[in-house]
Amino acid sequence: MRALAIIDVQYDFLPGGSLPVAGGDAILPVIGRIIGGFDLVVATQDWHPQDHVSFASNHPGRKPFEQLDLDGHPQTLWPDHCVQGTRGAELSSGWDTRHVEAVFRKGTNPAIDSYSAFFDNRHLKSTGLADYLRGKGVSDLFVCGLAGDICVYYSARDALEQGFRVSLIRDAATPLDAGIFAGCLADLTKLGARVVESSSLDP
Repeated sequence: MRALAIIDVQYDFLPGGSLPVAGGDAILPVIGRIIGGFDLVVATQDWHPQDHVSFASNHPGRKPFEQLDLDGHPQTLWPDHCVQGTRGAELSSGWDTRHVEAVFRKGTNPAIDSYSAFFDNRHLKSTGLADYLRGKGVSDLFVCGLAGDICVYYSARDALEQGFRVSLIRDAATPLDAGIFAGCLADLTKLGARVVESSSLDP
């Protein structure tokens, strides 16, 4: 059984949002074209409280994209984004969300950031996605979304660790940093994932 996981395709990560991925809107028609070809479709949402530890605004004197040490763990500080209940946190238009059977929210703990669709960044708490997919009989997981070098990458890594056969859809995942993304793709390939183009998928 093949599933598609659409990672964080939310207004704040698109052009005009508070943490935009340049060119991120180019993936919307790609997702729209392929979404009907899977047995199951799930989506994730960053869903942060206003006092989230990753927001630079919650660290006086700090600026977005600075790095700090947080209880022995590296933390990138971000602009406020995907705050619970705001339009920026909503799944974007431009693709048919009616195909989505379940939405998994992450980043709800104000004290821990959460990039992966499966776990927070310290692997202290599961989102329940892996068990959900297993319960549905999913063996092959295709991932796409935003940003390719952060949340899509970490979701793909965790999916591999959870025993799924993983394919990252390259033209449906836009990164914040193309150079970093190239390294992410090489790492995923080394770990056993496939990197595919949407044109290779069955219609």
